[in-house]
Amino acid sequence: MHAPDWLLARPVAHRGLHDSARGIIENMPAAAQAAISGGFSIECDIQLTADGEAMVHHDDKLGRLTLGSGALLGMTAAALKAVKFKHTSEQMMSLGDLCSLVNGRVPLVIEVKSHFNGDRKLVRRMAEILASYSGPAVGMSFDPDQVLALRQIMPARARGIVAERRYEEDEWPEATPVQRRGMTHLRHAFHTRPNFVAYRVDDLPAAAPWIARNLFGLPLLGWTVRTAEQRARAARYADQMIFESFLPQG
Repeated sequence: MHAPDWLLARPVAHRGLHDSARGIIENMPAAAQAAISGGFSIECDIQLTADGEAMVHHDDKLGRLTLGSGALLGMTAAALKAVKFKHTSEQMMSLGDLCSLVNGRVPLVIEVKSHFNGDRKLVRRMAEILASYSGPAVGMSFDPDQVLALRQIMPARARGIVAERRYEEDEWPEATPVQRRGMTHLRHAFHTRPNFVAYRVDDLPAAAPWIARNLFGLPLLGWTVRTAEQRARAARYADQMIFESFLPQG
């Protein structure tokens, strides 16, 4: 299994091509449509609901972009679709909704969010949805166990690891110290066998992604590129970028 060529062909729009100044909010239908119009692959996040659905949303709790509060894991998909957002009248999508909207017009790069508890329901639901989807799509996660789940449940679909140099407890409160250590330096890679690496651009260059890219031939994407300096860093040390806050030319 190798990463598809399309993964490196064009920059990847982080959570869609969003622009809050124009009322286009991350991971929402308008952000997906803007990426489609620009011909950019869409990076999106999925979270598990109380009834086992995969919802397209970055945060595991309501509040930053929405009215109300509460953990997504404690709410049903129907309840989440009824949640009001602060700066758009659009509704939260399920992964199935996103697939129907995109309909294969641009690729999807789907990040599986994790509570680091070994639960694989989200990957199973993702697999159910993608089984009837003919468009290009890959999965990835920060959690090595979810990458392993992608490998075991969807072996024919390329998978990646999202990574950075350090994993501090305050940023990763649900991961145990053992899990955080296991995430560093891609030391799990021989077990999880990712087909590509998405690495924090500000942490490049680094030994682990250099080895993955140059010795094992894994494509390397830098995230999240927002500035000219970060774009230059990604161009120097990675194969492609996951971007936001500007429109790549060419």
